[in-house]
Amino acid sequence: MGRLSLGINLEFVRSADKTFEWGVAKAAEIGYPFVEPMVHWGRELLSEAGYFHSVSMLDDPLRIRRACENAGVKLSGLSAHCPLCKPEISVEYLKQAIRFAAECGAPVVNTDEGPKSTWTTSEEDHVLMRYAIREAATVAEPRGILIGLEPHQQYSQTVDGLDRIADLVDSPVIGVNFDTGNSYLCGEEPVGWLQHVAARLVHLHAKDISIDQSDKQRGMVTGTPVGCACGEGVIDWPAVVLACRSAPRDIVLSVECGTVEQAQRSFEYLKPLIE
Repeated sequence: MGRLSLGINLEFVRSADKTFEWGVAKAAEIGYPFVEPMVHWGRELLSEAGYFHSVSMLDDPLRIRRACENAGVKLSGLSAHCPLCKPEISVEYLKQAIRFAAECGAPVVNTDEGPKSTWTTSEEDHVLMRYAIREAATVAEPRGILIGLEPHQQYSQTVDGLDRIADLVDSPVIGVNFDTGNSYLCGEEPVGWLQHVAARLVHLHAKDISIDQSDKQRGMVTGTPVGCACGEGVIDWPAVVLACRSAPRDIVLSVECGTVEQAQRSFEYLKPLIE
């Protein structure tokens, strides 16, 4: 049984129009010991101008390491979501994200199958995903970087569907980044699903879903970018924490919420639970 820690996905500062460094410092100020940055390809206006939290993989990975060291926090992983069903995008993106993670000090790279092409069949998509995951695992294995597959899209929205993706490649670096909110919105029962994947768990997105969003979207969508403050929605957090304690690895519960205020309230709610 591993240890549990609290972290936060840097999405929480997206609405604040602030820099990556500002977000890391704010997470540390709230009390989070871990952060999960998002990385992207190329250069784009908002992050270059300091209005967005994502870091380009054309930038120096030591920028991430320095920001965390300055704030006194650690990295739980990198948010490197890309469409595994589209290897022309995902293969090189994931390989670069893994090398980036190894240099900046992130132990996990999180991703999902992404939106599929309109013209491919399910069987074709799983062959494409196997190719992308195998290529990524080849880079991850010698670096000791784990790949967290997340329930988020058309094939991973069920227990069996996520299992099938995770079974495509036999590698010790392939695991699950479970998302409590996405799994709930898919129409599944999050705690039971989490217990099912506990042996494969490498990271967790702690996402709560408001009653209003639940009423409008459950069973109609496969995920959502961010949730409400943890403890203010429908997720059974004591049961989630208990299920995480059965995982063999140390697990960071990386909060996914939409505002600084929600991040503060999530921390205040979850900290006593995991302690």
